[in-house]
Amino acid sequence: MRKATILFNPNSGRRGRKRDSELHHAIGIIQSAGVRTELTVCRSSQEAADNARCAVAGGSDTVFACGGDGTIHDVIQGLAGTPVALAILPFGTANALAHDLGIPLRPGAAAQAAVDGKSKLRRIPLGRIEYEDFNGQSAACYFTVAAGIGVDAHLFYKLTAQLKNRSGMTAYYLKGWHLWATHRMRRFEVEYANGSGQRQRALLTELLAVRIRFFGNVLRELVPGASLDCSDLRAVMCRTASRNAYLQYVAGALFGWRPNIAGIDLVSCSEIVCQLPSAGADRVYVEADGELLGRLPARMTMVPDALSLVVPA
Repeated sequence: MRKATILFNPNSGRRGRKRDSELHHAIGIIQSAGVRTELTVCRSSQEAADNARCAVAGGSDTVFACGGDGTIHDVIQGLAGTPVALAILPFGTANALAHDLGIPLRPGAAAQAAVDGKSKLRRIPLGRIEYEDFNGQSAACYFTVAAGIGVDAHLFYKLTAQLKNRSGMTAYYLKGWHLWATHRMRRFEVEYANGSGQRQRALLTELLAVRIRFFGNVLRELVPGASLDCSDLRAVMCRTASRNAYLQYVAGALFGWRPNIAGIDLVSCSEIVCQLPSAGADRVYVEADGELLGRLPARMTMVPDALSLVVPA
C-alpha cells in the first residue's frame, strides 16, 4: 500500500466529536506506515461512487471506505473490475461485511490491521443486480453482503435512515417488526438456474441472495453455505406467506439450528430472474446491502474476479 484515498461518510453510524477523533486517529496510523493519503467527504451515494472512480483514475492503489455496509456498497460501484483494493474502516451500525472478514470494529485497530505487514489481498466475485429504479429506468449495481426482493425490501421502503438516526436502533427495529407483522405479503415470479444449469420456476413472497457467512452480533449464519468466495448466489427462497415459517427460519439462524421448514428453500443459483405475475400486480421492491434500490423486474448474476479486499492475515 503506497497511496490511499479515504472516503468518509459523515452520515453513517454514530456521530459527534468522538467519531471525528477516531477517524483522524485511524488516518494517522495509515500515514505512519508510509502511505500517502487523501481524505474525501462523501455526502451521497453518487459522490461515494464517483470519488472511488476518481481514486482509481488518480493512481490510488487502495480506497478506504469509512462507514457501514451502505457506504461500502456505494464505493464498490466505482472499484468493481479494477485492481484497486478496498479497505474498510467500520463506522456503521451493523458492519456486517467487517464482521464476516474479521476486521476489527474499532477504526484505529482496523487501520492498523490494514497496514500491518501480515495483511493480504483477497480477490472475490461480486453479486450484480439489474432492476427498475424509481424513475422507471433500467439500472444495475454490485453487492457484497446480500440482495433482497419482497418482504425485507418492503421494510426498507417503509423505514427511513432518519428514523434510525433520530430514534436509535431499538425504535428502528421495533417499527420494522410492526411493519413486518402487519403488511400484506406480495407474491412475484422467479425463474432461476441451479448449479447444474437446469432452469426452475417458483412463486415467492421473499428472495434473499446472501454473499457472506457471518453477519455478527446476534445474527450468525443466516444462510448456510454462503461465502464471499462462492461463485454462485446462495439464496433463501420463501414460497410461503406464513409469518410463523419466517420466524422459525430466523430463530434457527439466531440459535444455530437448521430446521426443515415447509415453504422455505435454500438454493445455489448462477442466475435469478424476478418479475411481477401480471401487469396489474402490486409493486415489489428491491434492495441490496441494506440500500433500497427500486422495484421489479430484476435479475441477479455473479461477476467473477471482480474486487480486491484488504483483510487481516
